[in-house]
Amino acid sequence: MCRHLVYLGPPVPLARLLFDPPHALVHQSWRPADMRGGGTINADGFGVGWHTADGPVRYRRAGPLWSDPDLPALARSVRSGGVLAAVRSATVGMPVTPFAAAPFNEGPWFFSHNGVVAGWPASVEKTAAALPLSDLLTLDAPTDSALLWALVRDRLRLGSGLFEAVADTVASVAAAAPGSRLNLLLTDGTTVVASTVGHALSVLTDDHSVLVSSEPLDANPSWRPVPDGTILVATPGSIEQIPLNDRLPPPTTTRRPAPNSPPADTVPLASIARLASTGGPADTSQPAAALRPAAPSQPPDNA
Repeated sequence: MCRHLVYLGPPVPLARLLFDPPHALVHQSWRPADMRGGGTINADGFGVGWHTADGPVRYRRAGPLWSDPDLPALARSVRSGGVLAAVRSATVGMPVTPFAAAPFNEGPWFFSHNGVVAGWPASVEKTAAALPLSDLLTLDAPTDSALLWALVRDRLRLGSGLFEAVADTVASVAAAAPGSRLNLLLTDGTTVVASTVGHALSVLTDDHSVLVSSEPLDANPSWRPVPDGTILVATPGSIEQIPLNDRLPPPTTTRRPAPNSPPADTVPLASIARLASTGGPADTSQPAAALRPAAPSQPPDNA
């Protein structure tokens, strides 16, 4: 699956998160230490979003982070106090395009998903039907992560706070698609909210900053694992961990059957996914396996 992180605190060069630490995001892209649920490398795209005085900025590409010739110099020169970055390992059958790479963005919000929606897309057709049809037709990509972002964004637009938007989305998708892995990461530049459902997450904080990451970036003993089944709410100097037990359905090994037919006034999500994969931004996509390059046998020079 994917790896992602959020940093909030005094402005730092992006390189301090992406390249400089011994287990920086570039290292996690080709040699992750804790890839639960499948995958060996994260080479199907990457993205970095950061907050500036003039608003949020985003940089996304479809290739591996280690292969981008421009990013190291950019990361050394750009400083920010609010950063979300991610590297992607695409689920088989999902497209590899820049539009499918996190972070997803609207206004101050940056979002990422590490995991997979079980039974995609049939398992979440009813959940997706609650969204405005225009949101479904304009998904960034026909992927589970893009739909999760649309569900979170819809709640934010309706006035929910970051915690409620993430917790409610995790609960509804977990109920519709048991067995899904739903590590979501959402920030507005001042607060980060993260869920742990099926994948690893760690947090490092002090009085002035907080760093949340799929895997610790270094051997600092102050890194703390976030328990599975938790919502983490953090700001610089403050951490709260809220169990998801009362929101998640009981564990089950039985896959929820797909509905026999969609409601008369909805469009099947599978049809939208097929439509999106044959037109619009995703029309040049290829299966993940066709584009995934070999991981380097040793750290790239810019790592």
